[in-house]
Amino acid sequence: MDYDVDSVVSLISHIHSASADFLNKKLSKSDSFVSSHGFILFILSENDRMTMGDISAKINRNKSTTTVLIKKLLEKGLVKTENCMNDSRKKYISLTDEGRKYNSITGGISRQLLEACYKDFSEEEKTQLLSLLKKMNRNLEEQS
Repeated sequence: MDYDVDSVVSLISHIHSASADFLNKKLSKSDSFVSSHGFILFILSENDRMTMGDISAKINRNKSTTTVLIKKLLEKGLVKTENCMNDSRKKYISLTDEGRKYNSITGGISRQLLEACYKDFSEEEKTQLLSLLKKMNRNLEEQS
């Protein structure tokens, strides 16, 4: 397909799908995970612990989908839950030691994806791309 300025959202969608395919292919070699599992592990590595709602918002999935994803990570021993002392309905999710180890594997896969995406990009082009995408994201968030 030939993309132009009016089909930028379609191009972004295609890149998203291609990236997920890349990650899923790499992850399937090591386990039965999908890219969303890796993203959850990544955001948990940046935060000590998070609620299910916080994770849902970060990965842009509804709570029921997030619950299914977290359940798989719990079964594999990569995350653990902890009840909130102030609100019994709320649970915190955090990484286990095994989850931290697995994160290093997915981190390597993420670096491979970035290398593929940024092939033939200068540092200036990478910075400009990030700046433009952040601007587009802000514009969309303002519409919400």
